[in-house]
This record gives sequence, C-alpha cells and structure tokens, in this order.
Amino acid sequence: MTLARDFEKLAGEITACRKCGRLVKWREKVAVQKRASYATETYWGKPIAGFGDVRAKILVLGLAPGAHGANRTGRIFTGDRSGDWLFRAMHKAGLASQPESISRDDGLTLKNAWVATAVRCAPPDNKPTPRERKNCASYLTRELAMLSNVKVIVCLGGFSLTAVCDELDIRPRPKFGHGVVVDHERYKIVCSYHPSQQNTFTGRLTEKMFDKVFATAVRLQS
Repeated sequence: MTLARDFEKLAGEITACRKCGRLVKWREKVAVQKRASYATETYWGKPIAGFGDVRAKILVLGLAPGAHGANRTGRIFTGDRSGDWLFRAMHKAGLASQPESISRDDGLTLKNAWVATAVRCAPPDNKPTPRERKNCASYLTRELAMLSNVKVIVCLGGFSLTAVCDELDIRPRPKFGHGVVVDHERYKIVCSYHPSQQNTFTGRLTEKMFDKVFATAVRLQS
C-alpha cells in the first residue's frame, strides 16, 4: 500500500469516527442549524482529516475544526478567518500554493507541510475536553508515524502543545508561550498563538508575529 493510500485509509477512519457523543451531537446540530450567511450550503458535519504534503517536514497542529469553517467545508482551516490567517502566512513562507482557503476544490496545495488538529470534530465554544483530545490521540500517533520526514511541529495554541507533549511523552511539560521553541530528540516544536479571532482581532497575534513563526519553522526544518 502506498503512502497516499495509507493517508486515504486514515482519512476514511477519521471521517467515520463517532467516539465522542457530545462532539457528534454538536457537529451535526451545527450542520443543520446553519449560520444564516451559509444557509444555502450543505455542511460537511463530520470529523476532519489532516491535509497537505505526505512528505512534509513541517506539521502544523491546531486545536479543532471551526463550526462554520472546516465543519462546513470539509477541509481543515478552510472557510473561516483562522484559515485566512494560517494559509496567508504559509503562502508567504513558501508552504502553500495560494494565500487563501475557501473550499475543498479551490486548488490549494501545500508543499513540505501537513496541517491537522488535535481534536478532529468541531466542539461547542471551541473547547474540547481532555477526554475528547485523548479519544483523538491515536490519529495524531498514526499521522506522525506516516509523516516520517517531519522535523518541525508548529503548535497553534496551548491545547495543541499539550497534545504534542502527551504524544511524545515530554515531561515536565514546557510552559506555552508565543515564539517558544521546544527541543525534542526528534522534533523542534514551535509554539504560536492560535490565529483565532479572539487573538487576531485584539492584536494579541499580528501578521508580523505569525509570519515569524513560519519563518522559524522553515529555518529549523533544514
């Protein structure tokens, strides 16, 4: 079985997952009770698999799909403001073919990067529980095993850093901070504030700050 088929198999398993009753109920409810501006669209309403270059050296790990972003479009960080920030920064860094991510068929491709989330379903209030994160942990384990070229992991937010520390058994867990780089025996872990509106609208995260994170990731991959 080729690497691409391995990822297709994993994506199929993720998409069919119903481990967390609270998340299943929420994602499907959102897909029916749509945001007014998307009332005519058919929501994905299922878990979201990772996306990108299967030979990537950089893994970008977010928190969870957005209720009206990836949960609507079916592709991670696609169709919302967080995705606008992420792929604009990745495009500047030479990791994305275009600076925006609108739909699954918009032509976006990633080079040397893979994007995923610690939790694969949209959670209420963007707050998955520790148990829900643990239920998703095996998917990250399998992704990392297949992404054998990865040298850098970009953690978008403290929740993602916790997921990576649990995955790699990093103890004591390092304190999260924007721009912090954690040395692991196999990976360089680069921490960033999540590009959520809570951070970008308030100026806690600026484009310059976010661009620097990806410039650092590109530098550390070599």
